[in-house]
Amino acid sequence: MARVAIVTGGTRGIGEAICQRLKKQGHTVIANYAGNEEKAKAFSDATGIAAYKWDVGDHEACIEGCAKVEADHGPIDIVINNAGITRDGTLHRMSFDDWNDVMRVNLGGCFNMAKATFPGMRERGWGRIVNIGSINGQAGQYGQVNYAAAKSGIHGFTKALAQEGAKFGVTVNAIAPGYIDTDMVAAVPEQVLEKIVAKIPVGRLGHAEEIARGVAFLTSDNGGFVTGSTMSINGGQHMY
Repeated sequence: MARVAIVTGGTRGIGEAICQRLKKQGHTVIANYAGNEEKAKAFSDATGIAAYKWDVGDHEACIEGCAKVEADHGPIDIVINNAGITRDGTLHRMSFDDWNDVMRVNLGGCFNMAKATFPGMRERGWGRIVNIGSINGQAGQYGQVNYAAAKSGIHGFTKALAQEGAKFGVTVNAIAPGYIDTDMVAAVPEQVLEKIVAKIPVGRLGHAEEIARGVAFLTSDNGGFVTGSTMSINGGQHMY
């Protein structure tokens, strides 16, 4: 059945792959983005997927943005909380703004988008929320106390909200990607990237489409018995 799906941070990288995968499944897909209007326009022109601009870290903007999407396209039944930023640095050098910005967007965005869409899912008796966590939220990472804390928080948020949604037909799951060949990872110095890949048992970076396939399953009717789960897609880099 075709649904309305929204993917935050959806115009590039993992978010773009998720948008295209959900569109292939027949859903009406909306990509949210925060700032790069040129990239968003190029994305929409290339894919035919509408892009709506707002900051997921802004509570009121999420409420208003989702209301606009529903007015234009119908009730939102699928939410992919993919938007995220980094402000890396050791705690010694990290400012409060570096901490707060990452928590506000990466973790706060999940809360804000859920507040905007979860009540409607409950009322309609069907919904899918997938939160994109990170291997660094599971294992930690030097110089990322803000990012690791936010992503770890996403995993806890997922388990708690899943318990609220289960009896209403709303599943809430997370995916924890490892190192994926996105622009963010491409910016890592080559010698550092070589060391990262050397620690991945399958011997390569992941592909954004591999994350998108996980999302496709979790948002399908076939994924209805999976909730409160974190799917680790990391090439075996972190097993627990």
